[in-house]
Amino acid sequence: MESVKLSNGVEMPIEGYGVYQVDPAECERCVSDALKVGYRMIDTAQAYHNEEGVGAAIAKSGIPREDIFIVSKIWISNYGYEKAKASIDESLHKLGTDYIDLMLLHQPFCDRYGAYRALEEAYKEGKLRAIGVSNFYPDHLIDLASNVEIPPMVNQVETHVFDQQIQAQKYMEEYRCRIMSWGPLAEGRNNFFSNPVLETIGAKYGKSVAQVALRWLTQRGVIIIPKSVHIERMEQNLNIFDFTLSNEDMEEIAKLDTGKSLFFDHHDGEVTKMFMGWR
Repeated sequence: MESVKLSNGVEMPIEGYGVYQVDPAECERCVSDALKVGYRMIDTAQAYHNEEGVGAAIAKSGIPREDIFIVSKIWISNYGYEKAKASIDESLHKLGTDYIDLMLLHQPFCDRYGAYRALEEAYKEGKLRAIGVSNFYPDHLIDLASNVEIPPMVNQVETHVFDQQIQAQKYMEEYRCRIMSWGPLAEGRNNFFSNPVLETIGAKYGKSVAQVALRWLTQRGVIIIPKSVHIERMEQNLNIFDFTLSNEDMEEIAKLDTGKSLFFDHHDGEVTKMFMGWR
């Protein structure tokens, strides 16, 4: 598995398995399957309500804890220093581990500064090996990174062939922050799996649309966490490191960028109101 080095020197797999929208009752089985086929990074979150399933699968896997990279995220209802601090300990308990490899703030709303102070403290205490944020647009990221002691090491944002985050990635790199994609397969939206550009390129390499799109991201240095509940697709999504897209392929895929989210814009007032209702 290829890896990327974070600003503090921690090595992080460039591909992992995401459990967003994985039913808590099915999570243990799915994570067990993912570990079985070779994934060594698992991405979860407090808001997914399946940290326990992730922890149980890891505990039963027989794989040494140090060989598995766990990512979780603090939800906005736990923002503010004291609540975030308590929620980190709760996540550690649910995951059945004494450290989390990467902990992120899940959204750029509510008391993110208080919550980030809790991340910094837990990092210094060794409870977290790395810290970062999720869904922070460039203005959010620059503001936070410029006013904290330990700048975010990772920013997980919607990133796929239709919303490529090219400029955002440049800002992240300026602040030594790694870009991590959620929704790398666009959750199938915009006729993703029948896209003619991706199909044509895939045919050259004997690869699927999904494999081409995932490889395109990793060749840009984007960390990815594709999700599937089917072990065959988990395996296929992992099988992307035996080919390299040409510069011409990369340029053709770059033309698919719309520069817009397929889900929601964190600068939209109605979206902000929606998140306030989820506190």
